[in-house]
Amino acid sequence: MNPPGLEFLFTLTADVGDIVSMGAAPLGERRVVQITGGRFEGPQMRGEVIGGADWQIVRTDGALDLDARYAIKEARGGIVQVVSQGMRHGPPEVLARLGRGEDVPADQYFFRTIMRFETGAAELAFLNKTIAIATAARKARQVELQAWRLL
Repeated sequence: MNPPGLEFLFTLTADVGDIVSMGAAPLGERRVVQITGGRFEGPQMRGEVIGGADWQIVRTDGALDLDARYAIKEARGGIVQVVSQGMRHGPPEVLARLGRGEDVPADQYFFRTIMRFETGAAELAFLNKTIAIATAARKARQVELQAWRLL
């Protein structure tokens, strides 16, 4: 068997709000971050991020489990639900800088997600059968993703 191929899907920049901590829970600190807007663009689609939220757990080993659910609106009008689940981790000093909102080069930490999609828009129906992987970078008020469709 050969490893799966990749096809570039899009670049997405999501605008995010403040981190809201819900405190310590059995699996770690529970947090939520609102996704307030943004843009995306790729060879087959482009448009805006409508909004949603990223539900997070700061694990006891310092890794951050991410479960983002949001909607995007494609330029032709189709609405797509995005479920993006992943992980961010790195050296404690780098994570502290990210936590303060500093601009940290993405090669200094690990940030990856798996993406699934659902839509009723006929022109975007290929997304209903797509699994994508994304590399990501955290900025002060944004998350930037580069997503590739698994072939």
